[in-house]
Amino acid sequence: MDMKTRVKWIEGVAFAGESGSGHAVVLDGAADGGGRNVGMRPMEMLLTGAAACTAYDVVTILRRGRHPVADVAVVVEAQRAPEPPRVFTRLHFAYTVAGRGLDRKHVERAILLSKEKYCSATIMLGKTAEVTWDLALVDGDRVPAPAAAAA
Repeated sequence: MDMKTRVKWIEGVAFAGESGSGHAVVLDGAADGGGRNVGMRPMEMLLTGAAACTAYDVVTILRRGRHPVADVAVVVEAQRAPEPPRVFTRLHFAYTVAGRGLDRKHVERAILLSKEKYCSATIMLGKTAEVTWDLALVDGDRVPAPAAAAA
């Protein structure tokens, strides 16, 4: 067995999760589902993990190739089936990659390698979801912060 995690019920629909590597996180539901909204929803956590998995791959692949990657952000928008088991049916990964003098073809290759070979999370989710992606390159050291939501 490669990985192990433990989830312990706190109260309502809140749980404390602890990974085999000793890191902890709180997961909870919305108030209308019996939660107090004190942590990510389990499906949000799954989506966040998938985004981190592919971002990790892109950074690692670009660094190994000695490409000047300085920052990476991945935003994932997901659609779920309307009925249980409400699996993800569509996932769109929007990559923003910053670096001075990055070559688009190298970044696209890193994304494709992640999508098709290395990212077990997105490959697994691709069994039920259509997975698409796009790329924005930033010639600089930082990915801009997302714009604040309109009030």
